Formats: sequence, structure tokens, C-alpha cells
Amino acid sequence: MSKVTPATRALTAAGVGFTIHAYDYDPEAESIGRQAAAALSEDPARVLKTLMALVDGKSVCVIVPSDQEVSMKKLAATVSGKSAQMMKPPEAELVTGYKVGGISPFGQRKQVGTVIGQTALAHDLVYLNGGQRGLQVRMKPTDVRDALKAIVADVIA
Repeated sequence: MSKVTPATRALTAAGVGFTIHAYDYDPEAESIGRQAAAALSEDPARVLKTLMALVDGKSVCVIVPSDQEVSMKKLAATVSGKSAQMMKPPEAELVTGYKVGGISPFGQRKQVGTVIGQTALAHDLVYLNGGQRGLQVRMKPTDVRDALKAIVADVIA
């Protein structure tokens, strides 16, 4: 497995500190984020999942703890939209340039607005997908927010 991805290149170019953590990806897992947390022996609240959504037809990246679900109503309100829905996997792959299960908020093919759940900032360090299945990057949540110019909001259902 290569540990150099568009995500790690983007983080390095931005001067953001991170560490790389590989794990055995299970494509059959019911929850990719929770499976990653278990494989890394981490609290699921510290392992964040990257989701792609559409708000009024516009692409939005949403980052929340792997054991939580996004409220579409709260997400839409956060970005001054009327309605939100999850993006279909083929569309998410096209927009991000990553395969589902390996979508990172960093180094996406097309830069989109990002929302990070406020609970993520309660931790010293968090994990996010590093740009491929079975690869996580660990970093400060404030660095995630700053690097992505993310909106911090309560978007948990």
C-alpha cells in the first residue's frame, strides 16, 4: 500500500503535521468508520468519517465522528440551503477522485465547501481517511478545520 496519496501530498504541501496509520480494510464492514476505529483500537468518536452530500444540488464535504449520523436538515441550514441528501457513491467518487471507503477531505479532485461536526474539536487528535482504503491520517482537529477552511457546526442527527 502506498502511503503517498493526493491527501498526504496536500497535507504536506500545506505544512500540516500528521502521522500515517494503516489498517486492514474490510470491504464487507457494516460501517467503514467504526471498522477503522476497531482496527486502530481507537474510540469511534476520534475516528472521523468523510461523507459527501448535496445541498440544493451543490457538493458539500461533511466530517463527523464514525459513530454518528448527519442530520440533513442541520447540514442544509448550516450552509444556508433548503434541502440536503447524501451523494450517491459514483458521484462522490467522481467529485473527489477517491474510491468510496477511501474518501479523504484532503486533496479532492474538486475543492468543495466543508463542514466539520463541532464534537470533533473536543479531541486532541483525530483520525481521517488518508486517501485510500485502509489508510488513516492522525492530526489535530483544529488543523483539519484550518486546512479545509471548514465550517464548524452541530450537524449530528
